[in-house]
Amino acid sequence: MAKVLGIVGWSGSGKTTLLVKVIPLLASRGLRIATLKHAHHTFDVDQPGKDSYEHRKAGAGEVIVSSARRWVQMHEIGSGREATLADHLQRLSPCDLILIEGYKSERHSKLEVFREATGKAPLYPADERIVAVASDRPLTGIQIPNVDLNDTPSVAEMIIKTAEPLAVVLARLLRPSSREPA
Repeated sequence: MAKVLGIVGWSGSGKTTLLVKVIPLLASRGLRIATLKHAHHTFDVDQPGKDSYEHRKAGAGEVIVSSARRWVQMHEIGSGREATLADHLQRLSPCDLILIEGYKSERHSKLEVFREATGKAPLYPADERIVAVASDRPLTGIQIPNVDLNDTPSVAEMIIKTAEPLAVVLARLLRPSSREPA
C-alpha cells in the first residue's frame, strides 16, 4: 500500500534539491517512488514546434505522447476548475511512496524544509499537519522530530517513518474541511 508525505517550505528553502538527493536513496531500497509537484503559475512541459505542443495549441483537450521508454499525458483545463490533490493522488499508478512538493495548505502529513536564510518564519508552529522538520540548523524546543537537512540518510528515514497510508490521506482530503481543522 502506498504511503504519502508532503515536502513543504518557503520558496528557496531547498525542497526540490532535497527531493533530488533523497529519491535515489529511497529507490535504492527498492521503493517505487511517485512525485507530485504543485506549480503556482502557468507552466508548459512541451516545446513549440513539437507535434504534441502543436496538437494542444490547435485545441486538443488531451494529448498523450508515448514511446518505448515513457509516456506523458497533458490535459488542458482551460477555464475549468484546477484538479485537487485528491484528484491527482487517485490518478497515480501503484507505487510504494508518494512525495508531494507544494500543496502546503492541504490536509496531508508534511515534512517542512526550513532554512533560516529564506528570512521567513518556519511553517510548523501554525500547521499541525507538519510532522517533522529538516533544517540547516538545530531546532530546540519543538514538539516534532527534526533532522539535519544535509544528512540525506536521516531525512530518508524520517520520510519513511512519517509518511501515512494513501487511503488515510484520501479519506481526509475527500472529507469536507468544515468537519476537521486544517
